[in-house]
Amino acid sequence: MNRSLIVAACTLVTVAGIAQAKKPVTAAKPAVKTATAANLFKNNTDSVSYAVGIRMVQSLKAQGFDNVNVSLLQKAISDVTQNRKPLLTDADIYKCMGEFQQKVAAVKDAEAKKEIAAKSGVNRKEGAEFLANNAKRAGVITLPSGLQYEILKAGTDNTTRPTLASTVKVHYTGTLLNGTKFDSSVDRGQPITFPLTNVIQGWQQAVQLMTVGSKWKLYIPADLAYGDYPQPGGAITPGATLVFEVELLGIEN
Repeated sequence: MNRSLIVAACTLVTVAGIAQAKKPVTAAKPAVKTATAANLFKNNTDSVSYAVGIRMVQSLKAQGFDNVNVSLLQKAISDVTQNRKPLLTDADIYKCMGEFQQKVAAVKDAEAKKEIAAKSGVNRKEGAEFLANNAKRAGVITLPSGLQYEILKAGTDNTTRPTLASTVKVHYTGTLLNGTKFDSSVDRGQPITFPLTNVIQGWQQAVQLMTVGSKWKLYIPADLAYGDYPQPGGAITPGATLVFEVELLGIEN
C-alpha cells in the first residue's frame, strides 16, 4: 500500500471522484429528500461537503482503516480548515501512517497465507486420490518422485534423449484434473523452444526420458509443478496436480 494514498485520503477528495460513482442501471422511484437532509443541505456547497466526508471515510475503509476516531478526524479537518497548527508534524504523520500500513500488510499477508493453505489442502487431497487411482491404470508408469506418465506415441529414435542442459522444442497442452485447459502451444499453432532448466521439475524429469518424436501424457503432483504458489491467470491454484500432453519435436543442443 502506498503511504501517500492514505495521507491523500485524509486531506484531499476531489469532486470529480464523487461524480464518478456508478449510477443504477434501472431507474427507481425518485428518492424522497428527508427532512434532515433538507435542513442540513442549504446549498450545493453543503451537499458536496457531506459527500466529501463520505468518500473520505469510504477511501479509508477500503485501505483497511475501519476504526476511525470520528472526533479526532473532525478535529484534524477543523485544524486544517481554520489554519491552526496541527497536533502532528509531517514526520509524525509519516511515522504513524507507516506503522499502520505495516499492520494492515501483516493482516492481509496472514489472511492470504490462510486462504492459500486451505485451497492447497483441498487440491493436494484431490491430487493424491487421483494419482493413487491413476497409478492402477494399465500403461501408467509412476516414478519414485511421484511423477506419472504414459506413452501416447513412441519416438523414432530410441537412443537420443535430452539432458538437463539441453534446449528442446515441444508441443504441449496443459490441463487441470477436471479437464480445464490452461495453456496449449497446439492451440496457438506454434511449438515452444526452451532450456530444460527453465521449466518445472515434472517436465525436467519426464522430458529427459523422452526421445524425439514421442508424445507422452504427464501427471505432475504439486511439489513437482508450482507447489503452493498460485499462477497468473488464476487457473492454476495452490497445491494443484497438473496434466500435460507433451510431444518432443527436437533437441536444439
